[in-house]
Formats: sequence, C-alpha cells, structure tokens
Amino acid sequence: MRASGPGSADKSLGEIVAEVSEKASLLVREEIELAKAEVIGKVKTLGKGAAVATAAGVFLVFAVVMLLQTLAWLLADLFDNVWIGFGIVTLLLIVAGVLAGLQAKRWLSTGPPTPDAAIQEAKITRETLERQGIGRDQVERSLERTQEEAKS
Repeated sequence: MRASGPGSADKSLGEIVAEVSEKASLLVREEIELAKAEVIGKVKTLGKGAAVATAAGVFLVFAVVMLLQTLAWLLADLFDNVWIGFGIVTLLLIVAGVLAGLQAKRWLSTGPPTPDAAIQEAKITRETLERQGIGRDQVERSLERTQEEAKS
C-alpha cells in the first residue's frame, strides 16, 4: 500500500494534476479578490477626491460672486453711482460670456470626432491590397495556362 498524506512522495500522476489544478484555481481566485480589494480602495479614494473637488468648486463660485460684488461696489464708490458700478460689472460679464461662447463655437465646429488620418491610411491600404490582388489573379491565370499547355 502506498502512503497517502500531504507529505507523501508516492502520489499518482492524477492526484498531482488534481492538486496543481486546485492550487492554481485557488491562486486565481485569491488574485481576483486582491484586485477587487485594490480597485474598491482606489474607487473610494477617487470618490472622496471628487467630493472635495466639488466642494472646492462651490466655494470658488461663491468667491467669484463675492469678487464681482466687491468690484461693483468699488466702481459704485469711484463713480459715486451704484447703477454705474453694477452696470460695468454686468457688461464685463456679458463680454466674457460672448467671448467664451465664440471660442466654444470655434472648437465645437471642427466637426465630428472622426479619425481622419486612420481612415485615409485604411483607404490607402485597401487600394494597395486591391492592386496586389489583381496582380495575384494574373499570376494564377498565367500559371494555369502554363500548366494546361504542358498537359497538351
């Protein structure tokens, strides 16, 4: 009788293959669990970062509003008229909005995001292959004619 146990040197080939397969499967499952844990940790960190970035954006929006209020009141004091101060700030905001809109229109009017260079390369490749295909057909036909002439 063979000794059977974890330290036994007399294992059959089938037992060894089964054990290796089982350990490989266990290793793959553990690697997947490790990857899941790592991804979950990174996603949590990214979520926290996104939340803090959103809060920073809100604070900056309020800061810009306060800066514009300050500028309007400063201009109101300089011109000794509240309407002029707030009017100038409003006009500055309108000009900034128009300039931003024109720039956005320029960037968005470039057309759809098509890979023009890749399409051109694909056309060139297709044309080259078609030309080679015609050449191959001609070679095959001439070989067939040569074989037919040799038979006759």
